[in-house]
Amino acid sequence: MRADESFYERLTALDQTFLALETPNAYMHVAITAIFEPGTLATAQGGVDIDRIRQHIAARLRFIPRYRQRLQLPAAASPIWIDDERFDLGYHVRHASLPRPGGERQLQRRCAEILERPLDRRRPLWEIWIIEGLEDGRFAMLAKVHHCMVDGIAGIDILAALLGTEPCEAVEPIEDWAPRPRPGERELLRDEVRRRTRASLNAVFGLADALRTPRASGKAVAGHAASMLHMLRELGSAPATPFNLPIGPHRRIDWLATELADIKAIRNALGGTINDVVLTTVAGAVGSFLARRRSALDGEFRTVVPVSVRGADERGMPGNRVSLWLATLPVHERNARRRLEAVREVTAKLRAEQEERSAELVTQAADFTTTNVINLAARLINGARRFNLIVTNVPGPPVPFYLLGARMVAGYPHLPLFENQGLGVALLSYAGTLYWGIAGDWNQMPDLSEFIAALREAFADLRAEAEAVQPSAAPAPPRPEPARRPKLTVHRGANPAAATPSAAAAGARGRAGRTRATSAADDPRRAAPGPRLDTARSSR
Repeated sequence: MRADESFYERLTALDQTFLALETPNAYMHVAITAIFEPGTLATAQGGVDIDRIRQHIAARLRFIPRYRQRLQLPAAASPIWIDDERFDLGYHVRHASLPRPGGERQLQRRCAEILERPLDRRRPLWEIWIIEGLEDGRFAMLAKVHHCMVDGIAGIDILAALLGTEPCEAVEPIEDWAPRPRPGERELLRDEVRRRTRASLNAVFGLADALRTPRASGKAVAGHAASMLHMLRELGSAPATPFNLPIGPHRRIDWLATELADIKAIRNALGGTINDVVLTTVAGAVGSFLARRRSALDGEFRTVVPVSVRGADERGMPGNRVSLWLATLPVHERNARRRLEAVREVTAKLRAEQEERSAELVTQAADFTTTNVINLAARLINGARRFNLIVTNVPGPPVPFYLLGARMVAGYPHLPLFENQGLGVALLSYAGTLYWGIAGDWNQMPDLSEFIAALREAFADLRAEAEAVQPSAAPAPPRPEPARRPKLTVHRGANPAAATPSAAAAGARGRAGRTRATSAADDPRRAAPGPRLDTARSSR
């Protein structure tokens, strides 16, 4: 690529959807609160060496080209990414502190305040906040990024690029970087015409293939059509609940952690997958929570479950490769074992019907048209109560991460709330623990801590059922010593406030990945190898 050659990348239809879904009250960024031991980042004054952290992030940006790019909204084309000619790392990496010693509730309040702030679309759509002042000198890193840039798996790849799987003291050299020229309106219009022409030709060729093999094509089309009709029918059937009202701009967040070994023991005793155990726990908590609120459902409780469709060859690439399951949760079933059986039946049916594929087809169809289709779909979703809850479970690495010499000891994910959705559940597996991040609208969920308590109770019920089915015949071998958790004070009461490396790679900083370009594909700067982790086995 010549130095004077313009560069841009077009957002996919799914990435554009997350832009269109954003409103002043529903901001579409995802985030993680990672808690670290101080390690060698501690200063003599008891703080955190923010300058070294900034230098480290600056050196690692070569693995994340999107972090130096911003949006441009052309008049005659779809939204695109261009290099930010005014990129300022100091704006994106912030420093904050809690009153010492900061407790868990104080950290949650501060994180909620940061998450309430929308990302500036005039700059690259990400921020990292280093929050010091926790007990024992620990600190938190709140990293938030717009959903149009990443899905859950891509977010873990970015985390792997910023962190490492071994402690490291030396800050890597910072490579020179210069923004590439932006394209002109005439170039964008020309490329847009070519893109739509190619899309039309592909549709014609697809029709020709269908005519050559009518039986197989007809069966596939009928299957996709049936799944799509079922999905669209389900979108309009969510009942009213106390947390499905129009949301405001302010948030409450809370979290908890469960051991993956306990979840796998439940799965082994009662059947299903880790995600089935998660959904069963959520269903039990929702049923108990609604009973405490004395709220009766006038229909089936509808849950959106994002499903990754990112292939192995797409790891390390930015953007979204995610589809949706629209699942009915048995929130009224009080018996934990029967509740799990009902969830297993629902998820098995969804897998058999491949409904997640039909949801992907809806977003891909917009690639043949303008962004008007996406904006209309976003208004359709935001304009009514289409679902009750989102539950997203992102597989993370089974090995610890390090920020230079500081070990990451916990990681709580955060997902955005949509209009008319005042509660959301995000999960991340990391180093043998499943971390739950719960988001609530400030007005609709003043008792968010009670929902956390309901989650704990529902999980305890499942564990008791598993122990009754498969009692231990002999004392269990001692578990390996877990990573030391944050010593953060847990208060009861109302809350005030998306990997399995090989053995050879387990001791390295990660494996190299390659970023795919939709334009300027031969640019060597976009092909810089970056660490990534294979999380394929962690969610089973």
